Amino acid sequence: MKRSRINAIMAEADEMMRRHGFALPPWARWSPETFVARRTEAAEVIDHRCGWDITDYGAGRFDEMGLFLFTLRNGDPAELRAGGGFCYAEKLLISRRDQLSPMHTHITKTEDIINRGGSTLVIELYGSDEEGRFDEGAGGRVACDGLYRDYAPGERLALAPGESVTLRPGDWHAFWGEGGDVLIGEVSTVNDDLTDNIFREPIGRFAEIEEDVAPTHLLVSDYDAWLS
Repeated sequence: MKRSRINAIMAEADEMMRRHGFALPPWARWSPETFVARRTEAAEVIDHRCGWDITDYGAGRFDEMGLFLFTLRNGDPAELRAGGGFCYAEKLLISRRDQLSPMHTHITKTEDIINRGGSTLVIELYGSDEEGRFDEGAGGRVACDGLYRDYAPGERLALAPGESVTLRPGDWHAFWGEGGDVLIGEVSTVNDDLTDNIFREPIGRFAEIEEDVAPTHLLVSDYDAWLS
């Protein structure tokens, strides 16, 4: 992805979040230079990989397969393993109309996916085999706004604004916006995008970036290069 496109997606996402009444923390507005100057102060933000995240899953087709994310807070995997402490995470996502987030599951993370506004969020679901692998013949059970429901393999949930689903490890899922763009909330256990995303197809989690202009804000995938 070109950096100029990433900057434009950030601006469009920011406008949608504001329109739905969501304000980002002050450090979200920092320039790359400010992040470098204040990296010691912002160590938890950086180490826990909070911030802007835009991906095309390495496929170069963002409009067809991609996702905008902003990680607002993220806990410590060590505290999660110890069984107490900072064990949770929160994100805002934007899934554009007919823009696929491809089929995947997580090893550790349980997440609530919440339609926070916009159009309908469609989530396609499959279950796992006994070893946790994708099983096109398996269904499962999820809670929608706390109410349990069984799903058949390949069943699609259509979540209107305000509706949600809880997905646990082994619930394979893909999602997209239907009829328009969707602002999504994600509340979960600690998020680890480096090791905890298991995709059905061998794709990447982060975009490769062509630096045609300077970044407006750093992505979480920029932190190693800019802030280490």
